[in-house]
Amino acid sequence: MSTINVINAVNAIPATDSAAALAHFHASLQFETDCSDVAAALASGTPGFVLLDVRSPALFAQGHVPGAVNLPHGKIVASKLLDYASDTFFVTYCAGPHCNGATRGAIRLAQLGRPVKVMIGGVTGWLDEGFELSASEVAQPRPSTKES
Repeated sequence: MSTINVINAVNAIPATDSAAALAHFHASLQFETDCSDVAAALASGTPGFVLLDVRSPALFAQGHVPGAVNLPHGKIVASKLLDYASDTFFVTYCAGPHCNGATRGAIRLAQLGRPVKVMIGGVTGWLDEGFELSASEVAQPRPSTKES
């Protein structure tokens, strides 16, 4: 049976040409990163970004990505970022793919002129990749170095 003549929900709208697909998928990496890449960057000791857990302080305290700073997306305002250099690159995450908090946090950072990406998968993705969470007291945002 030929798959070329089979029409279903996957191929009812044809795939775009390769050049358009390349542009789309390349652009998506300008907006998001994944848990594995974040873990590798954090393990290097010089990740080049500040990882923001944009969930509530209570959820952060229950378990968060080691090295993350807690700043709930609704609290991302200019005054909370004064201690960070204007070119500080941020990566946001929340509970997981069912949560839009990371996107909301990224929007707020972008509105403030800050470079930002979303860590897709959030806590769920982090755990799915086999990485551990840290549980601790709530960490407040801290100033970054020029390397962050």
